[in-house]
Amino acid sequence: MTQEKKQEMTLKISQANKTQMITILYEMVLEYLDEAMDDLSIGKKEDAQKALSNAQSCIDELIRSLNLKYSLAKDLHKLYIYFKKELIVAGATYSIHKIWRVAQNIKSLCEAYRELEKEDTSAPMMGNIQTVYAGLTYGRNSLNEAVTAGSYNRGFMA
Repeated sequence: MTQEKKQEMTLKISQANKTQMITILYEMVLEYLDEAMDDLSIGKKEDAQKALSNAQSCIDELIRSLNLKYSLAKDLHKLYIYFKKELIVAGATYSIHKIWRVAQNIKSLCEAYRELEKEDTSAPMMGNIQTVYAGLTYGRNSLNEAVTAGSYNRGFMA
């Protein structure tokens, strides 16, 4: 994932509620899977392994976010475990097709969560965060972001 994409994801995470956090994790998995497929298609097996490992880490976070008291969560847990197994096999066999199949399933889940986001009006999970302003500031053709330093005590509040 490029540094610019990481910064974009970080900004989204800082302003996300619980449902949006899951969607962001799905987007991160998709980003890493696309990266792995691209790397495999040009023969960069080590880079593909790293991207697959990052995707699996995101899936691990999705697993930890489940509340297994609900039957839907149990079904999602089974799906996530299946995805991890498929990615392990894909990493061992360098199978772009297996990665692609997992990506298609993740895309479906991501779309479902985007629909759920429309119903979730809860506040962002993180409070007391820095404000980010975006606009044309220092260049005619470049978009610059400015971060205000309101407090050094920002993020999750206990």
